[in-house]
Amino acid sequence: MLWLPLRADHLFVPMDDTQSNHLKAYGVAYWILERQIHVDWLLNYRGGSFLFTYEELLEQELIIRGVSYQILGSGEVNQILDIIAAEDSNMDLMKLEKVPKIAVYSPESKQPWDDAVTLVLSYAQIPYDLIFDDEIIHHDLVKYDWLHLHHEDFTGQGGKFLASHGNSRWYQQQQKEQLKMAHKHGFRKISKLKSQVVNNVKDYVKGGGFLFAMCSATDTFDIALAAQRVDICESVYDGDPVTPGVNTRLDFEQTFAFTNFKVTTNPYVYEYSDIDTSLQGRGVGESNDYFTLFQFSAKWDPIPTMLTQNHLHVIKGFMGQTTAFRKDLIKSSVITMGENKDLGEARYIHGTLGKGFWTFYGGHDPEDYQHFVGEPPTDLNLHANSAGYRLILNNILFPSARKKKLKT
Repeated sequence: MLWLPLRADHLFVPMDDTQSNHLKAYGVAYWILERQIHVDWLLNYRGGSFLFTYEELLEQELIIRGVSYQILGSGEVNQILDIIAAEDSNMDLMKLEKVPKIAVYSPESKQPWDDAVTLVLSYAQIPYDLIFDDEIIHHDLVKYDWLHLHHEDFTGQGGKFLASHGNSRWYQQQQKEQLKMAHKHGFRKISKLKSQVVNNVKDYVKGGGFLFAMCSATDTFDIALAAQRVDICESVYDGDPVTPGVNTRLDFEQTFAFTNFKVTTNPYVYEYSDIDTSLQGRGVGESNDYFTLFQFSAKWDPIPTMLTQNHLHVIKGFMGQTTAFRKDLIKSSVITMGENKDLGEARYIHGTLGKGFWTFYGGHDPEDYQHFVGEPPTDLNLHANSAGYRLILNNILFPSARKKKLKT
């Protein structure tokens, strides 16, 4: 029989389909951690619910933010813990203790449509610092527990927007800023600056950091790691040609997730490599695009279990410059957490490096199927229960977690 000492009532935040605002619930959990109050994350119990000691201040915050909750006595809490601890239940309890310090890698010229992560962090009221190349080159990442890579092109090819937006003011301004930054740090080319950036981020992960990336920041990060000793940029980008036979000279030992891929060097083709399944044509549209979350053993595989907590297990698909990853190009050591099996593509993957962790999530915006440049940002007030956005916020809480041993 599991037990807790008799004490004040608890606040229980369900995360199943009874929750009125899933996204803001994560923000409340973060806010509570900031007040040095631990939060219990009940893995696979009613969608990955939260539980914490009752305080009137905490209840008022739940009300203010429009988050559904219940007040439970210690007896009711013990009943829940008994259910979770049962040998035949695929559930577990993670104790959230630490307030993760969050950094978002983002350029000064970031546009409102650019990044789902900053949108959901702001909506959930989770604080973060904006950093860019200066901070990474100066090794400031040691200050942070969690780093998100804005939808950056780490290959130095200007996002492969040359054909579609080469004459646009925002594109030209970004290129000027990037080249100025490269020169500032002693690099002749943007690609060489970005190569140093990805190496510093790699060291950060090895040292125990958590990296999260979406869309083109996923594959271009690995491409930049594999291409450190070759030039994959045509002369229109850097003044000199691509290294002859470049696709035979990539170093896949350096990458996080992908192997045996081929880069696309044509500057007028809107793809970086064959990692993205969009290059072959996916054969689905908005009405039938989806991916399925894997079910992991909560008691034996707590990390992927945390990262896949949700009230839905079939998630609406959404496109991006990098939409999904070819499964045959993913390293065997990588954990696939979400896939479309019929299409042979992974959408949500995870791995470890040294003491740290990383997660790659394909697509641009979980609530805008095909978000075009220049469109307004998504209004998350209309998507407070977004299953696709929940996957982002699971990653935010991961650095706080410690497995809690339940007493018997």
